[in-house]
Amino acid sequence: MKINWDKKYTTIAVYALIVISLSIVFNNVISKLDVFTGKLNQILVVFQPFIIGFVIAYLLNFILKFYEEKVFKIKMIKKIRNFPSRGLGILFSYVTALIIVYLFMQFVLPQLIESISGLINDIPRYVRELTSLIETELYERNIDQEYMAIINEKFVEITNWVIQLLTNILPLIGNMVMSVASSIWNIILGVIISIYLLTDKEKFFALGKKIVTSLFNSKHTTIILDLANRTNLTFGKFIGGKIVDSVIIGILTLIILAIFKMPYMVLISVIIGITNVIPFFGPFIGAIPSAIIILFVSPIQALWFLIIVLVIQQVDGNIIGPKILGDSIGISAFWILFAILVAGKLFGLIGMIIGVPMFAVIYSIIKDIIEARLRYKGLPVETSHYTN
Repeated sequence: MKINWDKKYTTIAVYALIVISLSIVFNNVISKLDVFTGKLNQILVVFQPFIIGFVIAYLLNFILKFYEEKVFKIKMIKKIRNFPSRGLGILFSYVTALIIVYLFMQFVLPQLIESISGLINDIPRYVRELTSLIETELYERNIDQEYMAIINEKFVEITNWVIQLLTNILPLIGNMVMSVASSIWNIILGVIISIYLLTDKEKFFALGKKIVTSLFNSKHTTIILDLANRTNLTFGKFIGGKIVDSVIIGILTLIILAIFKMPYMVLISVIIGITNVIPFFGPFIGAIPSAIIILFVSPIQALWFLIIVLVIQQVDGNIIGPKILGDSIGISAFWILFAILVAGKLFGLIGMIIGVPMFAVIYSIIKDIIEARLRYKGLPVETSHYTN
């Protein structure tokens, strides 16, 4: 007996089956999230050298492109026949990276550790002085004993929290160093893998394009390749721009703090520079603990520090950031906040850093789909048309 399959309803049934299957998988993942993350961590451990290698290659590719597209394009060098631009570019890229790491280890890291150690040793004296100052100020203003007790209680809570936070910094750095040391073999393998990736990056791109072309029709192949190119451009511009922007902000902060003779200049500048990588929340994440650190030394200097950070962030947000990043994100401040909160909740600190470019890519895909459907219906795609 021959069955007459209706193509329309068969397609609907297939899509329904896919949606139901994905819903079941999603429900199982959410209900057994600990098991899922445990399995995912096991997989990540196996692929750790390749992940490290990809990250190193992706970051060093910015330096490699600079050498190949800027330095080696000089007329004098272009005249040299069979000039090994790729080999020398990779060599110079790794030498540049090693010089940066060496300079950090030689000049910044010792001062960073010294600042943290000195801060932890001076905490008891700072707490006594600050407590005495607050008690004197409150006493002179004849505040009721009831309010005095509440203020003292809250002050003790804040002080204990700060002390706990600062005393955990050194063990945290120690754990990070131990983690890096325990992963030294994976890092070595990652460096080797990154060299292979950078050497044959065009071949890997071509291989990926070949696989996509073999699996999908020409229309879907074009869409997938466009998506991959868009993702690479978005992440590349954002991450590369943010790193450069954060280095500039860190150095600028150090110079200004040195002019104002602020305590723990190196420590605070590193905190400001690193946290600046996180969009939107970065300035607050870096400024609050830094202001508390300075507060122990001098409340007036802490106030000046907050004003300095506010000015620096305004300069960064209105001048430096736009010049470096341009329109690499392409989404409004609301969606930036949304992306940081959601990605930060799901993936922690890494999510807060990569959440914005990741959401920007997803946002652009959804935007293209919506606009394509509107054009198909003969409707305008401008959002302003739908405000009324």
